[in-house]
Amino acid sequence: MALKNYDARRDQLVMETKTYWSEDIAKELSEEDKALIATAIHRSPELAEQVEYERTHTGFTRIITVTVNDLERLYEQRV
Repeated sequence: MALKNYDARRDQLVMETKTYWSEDIAKELSEEDKALIATAIHRSPELAEQVEYERTHTGFTRIITVTVNDLERLYEQRV
């Protein structure tokens, strides 16, 4: 079962993370930018609009698909 939004309770049990990119930004970002953004969004997963949790043997994997709106929220948080 995968949830489509942030869940604080399940997030406490996250053991792994994965990051995907929406089509509208995937080609516009360098690999370095993607690495920095992925780190930032996983530090604040409540800012992401597409968060899923997949059950694993040891907890959950958090999967975030980064969108333009997520980038805007990250930028606003940093400014």
